[in-house]
Amino acid sequence: MQSTTAAPATDLWDRVTGTQTAPEFWLVVATGVAALAVVLWGPAWRTARNAITIAHEGGHGLIALVTGRTLEGIRLHSDTSGLTVSRGRPTGPGMILTALAGYTAPSLLGLGGAWLLASGHITLLLWVATALLLALLVMVRNAYGVLTVLITGGLFVAVSWLAGSEVQALFAYAAVWFLLLGGVRPVFELQSKRRRGGAPDSDADQLARLTHAPAAIWLFLFHAVALCSLIGGGGWLLGR
Repeated sequence: MQSTTAAPATDLWDRVTGTQTAPEFWLVVATGVAALAVVLWGPAWRTARNAITIAHEGGHGLIALVTGRTLEGIRLHSDTSGLTVSRGRPTGPGMILTALAGYTAPSLLGLGGAWLLASGHITLLLWVATALLLALLVMVRNAYGVLTVLITGGLFVAVSWLAGSEVQALFAYAAVWFLLLGGVRPVFELQSKRRRGGAPDSDADQLARLTHAPAAIWLFLFHAVALCSLIGGGGWLLGR
């Protein structure tokens, strides 16, 4: 006798791990243009940048855990800044990698997302993003941060469960384009702030103190990761 509970579970697994058809080329381009408009237009960017901050601080937190540090909490603020606190050795590879992860995380997440979309795994991308947001939610320690993650995660859940396949595809492509494009702007913003004497305790400056390499070297690395991810990820999304 075939189990009546196994079939739904199997159907769900097949749905998540199966492949889906990509949108038409012009729609892929349109989602990229829309994401670029959000990144470039100040009023939209000030709100949407919260998603980049989630990825930034999530990157710090994930690498802190991977390198054996104790993650004490993450805070996300209404000015789109954030703070990740971890405990462990104040120097060494673990601390360096943790500091390095923030500005590179949005772009690398976008690159991974572009690879999944190029492989046809649209639903899997949405579910992985939801799982990462749920994992992050556990570590957020302030009300605004919880609200921001809940809204972002709720949007992914709603699209995953309620929207049709075409809407899911457009949403997934727009989200990945936004990570790729949105990962570039904060590095330029940081460079501009440092040029004016601001952000004295930025990730680049922390890395400079940890490694004795100039902060400019780390800024260059942030730029390189962001731009290379955009070029590579954009090529995957466009099927090139």
